[in-house]
Amino acid sequence: MGSVFLTHLQSAWHVDQAIVTEPDHVVVIRFGRDWDQDCMVMDEMLWKIEEKVSNYAVIYVVDIDEVPDFNQMYELYDPCTLMFFWRNKHMQIDFGTGNNNKLNFKLNDKQELIDILETIYRGAKKGVGLVVSPKEYSTKWAY
Repeated sequence: MGSVFLTHLQSAWHVDQAIVTEPDHVVVIRFGRDWDQDCMVMDEMLWKIEEKVSNYAVIYVVDIDEVPDFNQMYELYDPCTLMFFWRNKHMQIDFGTGNNNKLNFKLNDKQELIDILETIYRGAKKGVGLVVSPKEYSTKWAY
């Protein structure tokens, strides 16, 4: 239900414009399918935190069936993927999972996602392209 309230980007041009034109907020883009169960859970969480992070992040959703242009470029093979951008630059975050390009696993807590977005924002403001997640999500810890 959360995806209904989030801003959908309908074309590759809209995705590019969202990334390029945002001067001082982290652009969070959820790539996935609106009907997918994992995406529904993530969209609900994103919708619930949208107002809390509005000072430093903007949230968009992209259906990878409607806009397949980025599937190969960003290796969007997972059911639900979050990617982060700052001033037309892809922001990377080390979750301890080996994939620093995107968040492609489910989170169980809204506060964890808020902490991740805040960490990315603080690193981006300092000019850092790769930040370390406030919590490690390696399979070693059974997340």
